[in-house]
Amino acid sequence: MFNGLLGLFSQDIAIDLGTANTLVNVRGRGIVLDEPSVVAITQGPSKKVVAVGHEAKEMLGKTPGTIEAIRPMREGVIADFAVTEVMLKYFIRKAHKRNHLIRSRLVISIPAGITDVETKAVREAAISAGVREVLLIEQPMAAAVGAGLPVLDARGSMVVDIGGGTTDIAVISLGGLVTYRTLKVAGDRIDEAIIQYVRRRSNILIGERTAEQVKMKIGNVHPSCKMDSMELKGRDLISGVPRSIKITGEDVREALDDVVQLIVEACRSVLERTPPELSADLAERGLVLVGGGAHLAGLDLVLREETGIPAIISENPLLSVVQGVGVVLEDLDKYRGLLF
Repeated sequence: MFNGLLGLFSQDIAIDLGTANTLVNVRGRGIVLDEPSVVAITQGPSKKVVAVGHEAKEMLGKTPGTIEAIRPMREGVIADFAVTEVMLKYFIRKAHKRNHLIRSRLVISIPAGITDVETKAVREAAISAGVREVLLIEQPMAAAVGAGLPVLDARGSMVVDIGGGTTDIAVISLGGLVTYRTLKVAGDRIDEAIIQYVRRRSNILIGERTAEQVKMKIGNVHPSCKMDSMELKGRDLISGVPRSIKITGEDVREALDDVVQLIVEACRSVLERTPPELSADLAERGLVLVGGGAHLAGLDLVLREETGIPAIISENPLLSVVQGVGVVLEDLDKYRGLLF
């Protein structure tokens, strides 16, 4: 009864708690927040929060010794519980715009196949942030709902969600994951591949933010893509002084070849374990690409050529998961079977 009364005065919240970004959808208002999953704190025994979100991300790689910019989510799961709790509390209060004593129900997305310990950590962090009830949904399921796939029907749907820390690949039918695989290869690994390529080729060390800019501006994985180039600035590992080099789209494609092959092999693995009747549906309807990685030029072409089924990019790849969690939140009775 008490929870029912609280529900009258609270706004339920849906969260896509990602390795790179956290998005918040408030029931009845839509997506109200999209910020990097980064927290800046002071060093020492009495750690204090300096900044969260966009402001904290600007500090990555630029902080003095007294401040540390942390990404508390790693490979889709909580790496630093205390910092994640602080970050969630900040985002919930910023999105809610109400008295923090009025607790909300929270639906939050998690990678498919994470352990019970990792699931418990997400739940406890959310409860500590001040919500009255926590419901969880697997990210590929939320992404499929957000992409408009018929997840409750007796038809096969395949989604490939390439986020910041994980790539979730799943075949869905009748409101459940028939086959799935979570690969700890995604946006962060793509950035790292670019950093290592530049280091090997030119003896120059670039930062995460520079690698991310390369990925977004000239990142591509298929020969048919337009070949642009850009100038990079980094530290020369031999002389120790700043230096600039030029990197082309062809260089980036070479740098990302191993990462792309891992994603392709994971897709094949899921397809090999898919029942024949659902395979027939997928051959007709194809797979849907969501997440930030879906923007990587030519990835849909590579998956189409390597798997033999159509590959379609979702209308809003970056928003698919949070939109899906929001749809579930708006109609809990209909989608209750997807939650746990």
